[in-house]
Amino acid sequence: MQIQSVNPYNGKLIQSYSADTPERVAEKIRQTYKSWSTWKEVSFSERGRYLYKTASILRTQAPILARLMAAEMGKPFKAGLAEIEKCAVCCEYYAENSESFLKDEIIDTEASKSYIRFQPLGVILAVMPWNFPFWQLFRFLAPALMAGNCGVLKHASNVFGCALAIENIIRESGFPEYVFQTLLVSSNAVEGIIENPLIKAVTLTGSTTAGKKVAEKAASVLKKSVLELGGSDAYIILADADLEHAAEVCVDSRLINSGQSCIAAKRFIVLKHVEEEFTALFKKKMESKVLGDPLDEKTDVGPQARFDLRDELHQQVIKSIELGATCILGGEIPQGNHALYPPTILSNVKKGMPAYDEEIFGPVAAIITAQDEDEAVNIANDSIFGLGAAVFSRDIAKAEQIAATRLEAGSCFVNESVKSDPRLPFGGIKESGYGRELGVYGIKEFVNIKTVWVG
Repeated sequence: MQIQSVNPYNGKLIQSYSADTPERVAEKIRQTYKSWSTWKEVSFSERGRYLYKTASILRTQAPILARLMAAEMGKPFKAGLAEIEKCAVCCEYYAENSESFLKDEIIDTEASKSYIRFQPLGVILAVMPWNFPFWQLFRFLAPALMAGNCGVLKHASNVFGCALAIENIIRESGFPEYVFQTLLVSSNAVEGIIENPLIKAVTLTGSTTAGKKVAEKAASVLKKSVLELGGSDAYIILADADLEHAAEVCVDSRLINSGQSCIAAKRFIVLKHVEEEFTALFKKKMESKVLGDPLDEKTDVGPQARFDLRDELHQQVIKSIELGATCILGGEIPQGNHALYPPTILSNVKKGMPAYDEEIFGPVAAIITAQDEDEAVNIANDSIFGLGAAVFSRDIAKAEQIAATRLEAGSCFVNESVKSDPRLPFGGIKESGYGRELGVYGIKEFVNIKTVWVG
């Protein structure tokens, strides 16, 4: 079977890949499992040396890798450079800190000695999306390798070039052969891969629908899973917010990766008292962003990753307008053989509209009016998702209290956009998934937390 990669900016075929046969997939997994039998014994310091080398190679190859992302999924070039730098920082963070994160924890009991030891599980399957084709993988791979695990990757079919580039970087960094391999397969092969007895756990970043399928299959064979799924992050703009700052941050967050980010701001819940002023500032900043060729350094918003995704996004906009939303910016597909979609703002958004109820995965902002602080919090929590949220207010203590105790999400920020950071645990609740990546909690997701008791 051939799997094609198509440039979303010009519609041209980039490359066709021959899918791995089931036999080839099984052989790759066997190779990686065999490599794990020795990799798990390698010292933290040696693992770290390889990962520091990975960071160095990433930085050296950053322009090449950024252009590859631009071609395969439309990421603006400057955003691609930032993504590669973030991957390098993540590699260095885990190279430096993993040994301390996974050191034995002494527990005071009646035993002469009792402690907790963290040991690797084996070969982990990573099922990754196209929107951050390097970052999504490295935030799993760096801690997994440092913990002594090995990995196989099923990447999104439109970014196989990125997947193979990562495999080459790991090989070039000096890691032992087969500690990490890419499986060139379509999504319908994932269930069979999870069933393979040499696969010990699975991590997925993707849609809620895909996450449910993976969770069900992993549970059926009693394997650990970590899921980072969809999001419809709510940003609350309180009446005392610095509206200029709030509008700037909100626009930048909404347009992250051309709007294609799980933690992009999507619902803007604005108190009635400042709605008109905030909306004017927000619109002015949104309409100033440049839509176009991802390889042009002036471009802020590139194409959507695929034509079908652009069309699905547009249908959500049309349906919301039909149900009473007002389009005050954008909302029309530019002519041409491309997957471009302009920065768009929908106001008067209400419950029952796609812009309120669903994840809008593109550069479309939904402005929702709240009469007071309590209603704003209730609207923010009125979602099947719970990935991230933010609050804007000059009253820092009040905003922190809302973020810390009232918002239902895995990451809550005050006066800044939600973001992932290697130092902080990242993940969601409700239908945004479970488990955590990054930080000390992320590296402990795929280890055997072993109790040792000495009588």
